[in-house]
Amino acid sequence: MADISRWNPFAELNSLQKEFFGDDWTPAFRNVNNMTTDVYTRDGEIVVEAHLPNFKKDDIDLDVEGRTLTISATRHSRTEDSDKKYVVRESSSSFQRRVTLPEGVDTDAIQANLADGVLTVSIPTPDAIGGKKKIAIDEGDSKTIDSAETNDDAQ
Repeated sequence: MADISRWNPFAELNSLQKEFFGDDWTPAFRNVNNMTTDVYTRDGEIVVEAHLPNFKKDDIDLDVEGRTLTISATRHSRTEDSDKKYVVRESSSSFQRRVTLPEGVDTDAIQANLADGVLTVSIPTPDAIGGKKKIAIDEGDSKTIDSAETNDDAQ
């Protein structure tokens, strides 16, 4: 006995969608959009960690304009392989994040390091953000005012 299935007008569309998004290039494409950036404070500095696997130092731009730190990364690859059906295989990916810095940050003191696919940017916090600050109180001799001096000055 044959199975009877109900006709679904969207079956072909669903099949095409599965075929398109199940292709081997899409996981790499999705990873570019999912690159993470962590921002936290540690030992009197703001730390920005951008996870940029497979990016090289020359692929990354780090800029500060006003109070905005911008991390941009662009990677292009081109592979020629005569053993495959294609002659040239090209891929490209990019990443950009912006972080607003607090007022008073010394932009000349910002440091960056790229290691194991993680860009770490260290930004010293300004004194105003550095937490509680103890203010010293000076102690001096007190001056005694005579009532006679006060009356003479008033006249």
